[in-house]
Amino acid sequence: MKNSHAMWLCVAAGIAVIAGILIDARTVLAAYLIVWIAIASIPIGALAWLQMTYLIRRSWTTDLHRILTSATETLPLCGLLALPILLGQAQLYPAADSSADLPAFKAVYLAPWFFAARTLIFIAIWYLLALWSKAAWGNRERMTRAAAVGLIVCAITVSLAGIDWLQSLNPEFHSSIYGLLFISFTWMSGLAFALSVGLSSYRWIPSARGYGALFLSMLLLWAYLHAMQYIVIWSGNIPDEVTWYLKRDTNGWQFVVVILAFGQFVVPFLLLLLDRIRRNRKTLGAICLATLFMRLVEALVLAAPEMHGLNYGLLPAMLLAITILMATAWGWLFIRRLTPADEAARDRSVPSEA
Repeated sequence: MKNSHAMWLCVAAGIAVIAGILIDARTVLAAYLIVWIAIASIPIGALAWLQMTYLIRRSWTTDLHRILTSATETLPLCGLLALPILLGQAQLYPAADSSADLPAFKAVYLAPWFFAARTLIFIAIWYLLALWSKAAWGNRERMTRAAAVGLIVCAITVSLAGIDWLQSLNPEFHSSIYGLLFISFTWMSGLAFALSVGLSSYRWIPSARGYGALFLSMLLLWAYLHAMQYIVIWSGNIPDEVTWYLKRDTNGWQFVVVILAFGQFVVPFLLLLLDRIRRNRKTLGAICLATLFMRLVEALVLAAPEMHGLNYGLLPAMLLAITILMATAWGWLFIRRLTPADEAARDRSVPSEA
């Protein structure tokens, strides 16, 4: 019955998307971009955490190994799901419009063919790094080498991808911290997803001890980078940069920003200050699940205010319908990649440092 209900839910979501395309195709494509970024950030962030666990050998890093590797193996699907965005760039990105008046460098760098090529190259690089990291498992020297190289490459490519996919929605906006913001976006997604899955069963994570503090540290890094961008831009008082915040302080976006601030930082931060919350696997898992929803809200805040002329009456319905379809497809592949508990137990046989 559960599979039947899921199938009918996906059918209903598909019909809703088709109806939305007939009403306003551009709004549907905008919703698709937002959902795709939120979901694709999970395997991208999982790759970074996988590499970090290779450099920090502890029992808790071993517990996350199978979940992280399974998530990274969905990267080819993320590349396939990116095709509608790459084919519809002119509907979303000003630089893809043939009439766009941009400086020579931006005109070439943000050209549709180069934009599409970079996106596919980035995903290919991440998948190759994921395969390398998986193959290195069990050999400490190879694990260290794969992680050290992989983290450097990921930091550069993920930063550039965030500038392409989100910042270039407004080619006049400049921020030296934006790449770091997107890195923290993916790290939050990868960690929240891994903990959500791991804490759901004792076969993956036997003890929740330590994970709450880890998540709290990631939360503080995310908040710090957002605060730094705000302080730098507002103190500089440069119109092309300050207007980025002004767009998110009008037309109802200020309420969405408040939801993001409280839902992603204030409430989780206050809860995670309590030791009993950090050690409670159900409560910590619920916080991580809420964080995954907040990834969609943050992607909405970063992207939608830059896209003018959207149908805001249609947008929420399309976000819901596309999330159902894309999350179902991605989740199905992830579950197929996830190994049984006995294989996960064998993963833990790799010795960790005390």
